[in-house]
Amino acid sequence: NNYGQNGGVPDADVDAPEAWDVAHSASNVIVAVVDTGVRLTHVDLAGNLWTNPLDGTHGFNAITGTHDPTDDNGHGTHVAGVIGAIGNNGQGICGTAWQVQILPCKFLQANGTGNISDAITCIEFARTNGARIVNLSWVVTEYSAALSNAISVLQQEEIIVTAAAGNALANIDASP
Repeated sequence: NNYGQNGGVPDADVDAPEAWDVAHSASNVIVAVVDTGVRLTHVDLAGNLWTNPLDGTHGFNAITGTHDPTDDNGHGTHVAGVIGAIGNNGQGICGTAWQVQILPCKFLQANGTGNISDAITCIEFARTNGARIVNLSWVVTEYSAALSNAISVLQQEEIIVTAAAGNALANIDASP
């Protein structure tokens, strides 16, 4: 809720408080966070984690090939909080959706690097496990036909894809 604090432009925001007056729960929606994983014990996230009905796990780690998507970097946890930190609980922050199923899919290592093939594996895991939204808050500097195809499959299945536009102040229209 940008009211001009810290030099911001008043009302240059997503109008979250106004939207929460309409709805703040999306508890039936699975949102995959394809990133560095998520801290599974985080007070604002633990209650909103997706649970695999087959084995009780909470996501996927393409680096290790296991179902332990524990975040060792912090970025994925931050992103998951913006999307779905539990709201109105007197703790920390609240996400855009106060109740939602966060599906952590880890492909980035502690230093923030990763392989496109692992990202694609995570995207496929999310797709086959019911994600309706897939968040990709990371940057790829080279074109990958395989990644483009994986995203196209999501779009064909009417799965919403959200992505970072970059934090480098680059003109992505001039240099996509």
